Amino acid sequence: MRRRTKRSLAPLLAALLGQLLLSHSTQAAPPPGWKPPTPAEIERARALLRDVPLIDGHNDLPWELRQQVKNHLGQIDLRQDTTGREKPLHTDIPRLRKGGMGGQFWSVYIPADFQGPSAVQAVIEQIDVVHRLAEAYPDTFEVAWTAADVERIHRAGKIASLIGIEGGHSIGSSLAVLRQLYRAGARYMTITHSRNVEWADSATDAPRLGGLSRFGVEVIREMNRLGMLVDLSHVSAESMHDALDISAAPVIFSHSSVRALDAHPRNVPDDVLQRLPKEGGVVMVTFVPSFISEEVRAWGAARDAEEARLKTLNPGDPKTAERAFTAWKEANPSPRAHLTHVADHIEHVRKLAGVDHIGIGSDFDGIPATPEGLEGVEAFPVLLAELLRRGWSEADVKKLAGENLLRVFREAEKVAARQQKERPASDVLIQELDGAAAPAGGG
Repeated sequence: MRRRTKRSLAPLLAALLGQLLLSHSTQAAPPPGWKPPTPAEIERARALLRDVPLIDGHNDLPWELRQQVKNHLGQIDLRQDTTGREKPLHTDIPRLRKGGMGGQFWSVYIPADFQGPSAVQAVIEQIDVVHRLAEAYPDTFEVAWTAADVERIHRAGKIASLIGIEGGHSIGSSLAVLRQLYRAGARYMTITHSRNVEWADSATDAPRLGGLSRFGVEVIREMNRLGMLVDLSHVSAESMHDALDISAAPVIFSHSSVRALDAHPRNVPDDVLQRLPKEGGVVMVTFVPSFISEEVRAWGAARDAEEARLKTLNPGDPKTAERAFTAWKEANPSPRAHLTHVADHIEHVRKLAGVDHIGIGSDFDGIPATPEGLEGVEAFPVLLAELLRRGWSEADVKKLAGENLLRVFREAEKVAARQQKERPASDVLIQELDGAAAPAGGG
């Protein structure tokens, strides 16, 4: 009886906590007196991108195409501005050009509930989308396999298309699959997504391993041997530290911000940032509103708690709960993040890790809302102009835009060339290191 009582009170307590957070939050807004960069300031930023490729670490357009048109790419013309569509995109070719894009990591995301063979099939289908986009728009996109390719494609006036796997569940706990995905073009893998995998803990799931398993260590080592960037966005802090301990090549965070300014568990803690100068790597600061604005995160906590409370109060009557939840959202509109929040996170990484360890990872087309001032891929120069206005040198903005990521990419390639001479591909199986694979957890 006592256990049932605790469970029934939990949503109410969570709602009260959420309301307390909400009552103490303020509408996210730019600093008092802030003004948008002028056209001249934006053009100054855009001019820098003719010298160095702007490389965005994470864009979910391939999954959005799967959701909207089931990967029938001919049904959406990316040569047209897509903002007027019934379901607008954050990404299209006119706006990529306006934004000065030089290299884009397209995320080949698949949901965390895809497992085993279905996960492997789905990620191959998403990699196929990236290759087909390059075939459909050859005057704009070209698949890049190396850091040198990115620079060559940028010099040719095109956008280098890079492939990033989002979530280690995509490899079905198989190093052979990992190798074949690399051969298909994947140049980074996010170790987990929102749920644990059998061999690594996620930031947003109940800890199961306390970091990486023995097989997880082997995955990192094989990624190093291949030259695939180790991406630590989405993983737990313990998994971050384990990977930093193990990886012979610098790591990346393809789309994360900092926990000191926003306590979301998806963000990077300061003790990890402080390791980057020695260990190498780049934090590619993201635009996800709940990751960059503590006010937005608090509102999200209150929203989730209220939804749980209303469902508890209306068991068997989902329509009443839904109406009440809609009324709550109308009475408590979400605050909106702002591009200045993104700039603040970038400056925090610079303060703790240094200017050589910062990049940009937008998560465009993977988020339902964007920060004010960063509504789509056309807006990257606005963010760079804000940093120039804050006193950043042009040389440092170029590092942020793409030079840091290219340095890490080249270092990963050097490590791979050395290791491929020293040892063969690993043939170990997860069962041999971790025993029978346990469910990945997650709820």
